[in-house]
Amino acid sequence: MNHDNYPDTFIRGILNTVKTIAMVGISPKDSRPSYFAFKYLLERGYRMLPVNPGQAGKDILGQRVYATLSEIPEPVDMVDVFRASQYASAVVDEALTMTPRPAVIWMQLGVRDDEAAAKAEAAGIKVVMNRCPKIEYGRLSSEIGWIGVNSRTLSSKRAPLLGRGVQRMSLNRLTMSGGSTEAAERAAHDTTRGTKA
Repeated sequence: MNHDNYPDTFIRGILNTVKTIAMVGISPKDSRPSYFAFKYLLERGYRMLPVNPGQAGKDILGQRVYATLSEIPEPVDMVDVFRASQYASAVVDEALTMTPRPAVIWMQLGVRDDEAAAKAEAAGIKVVMNRCPKIEYGRLSSEIGWIGVNSRTLSSKRAPLLGRGVQRMSLNRLTMSGGSTEAAERAAHDTTRGTKA
C-alpha cells in the first residue's frame, strides 16, 4: 500500500464497513480535535469507544472510557490512533494482541509510523496514516463539498467561537442554528416579492 496516496475506493471501503471504532487518545475537552472527530463519527452512527488511561471509568459523550484497548469487552473493527507518532507503535502492538484483531488501524493527521504500519499489514490489518476519518467521511459523503468548502486545504487555525462556546464551522451565519445567510435572505425576499405580485 502506498501510504502517501490512498485511493478514494480504499478509504470509502473502510468507512462503509467498519462499525465499531476505538479512539486511542481522545480528549474530554470539547475544544480538542479528538473530541470533534469522536463526536462527529458517533453522530454518523459508528459505535465509538474512547480509550484514555487518564479518563478510564469516566464517560466522554456518554461513552464509557477504557484505559487500554485490551480492556474493551467487545470486538473492535478499527483503532483510530489520536496519539503522536512515537506512540503509534505501542498502540499497534496492543491492537495485535486483541481477539479478534481489528480490521483497520487508522492514524490521524500528522501521525505516521511506517514500521508499525508494516507490522500491522503483515498481520492482515489495513492501515491508513496521516488522515482523519472525520474529514474523509465528510469529503467522500459530500458533507463538506456541498457547502462549498472542499478546497482540499486544511488549516490548524481555530474557527471563531459562536454562542456559548460551541465551536462550529463558520459561514458567517447570523445564528447558532444555521441562521440565515445573505443568500437565504435574498431568496426569501425574492420569493415574497414574487407571491405579492
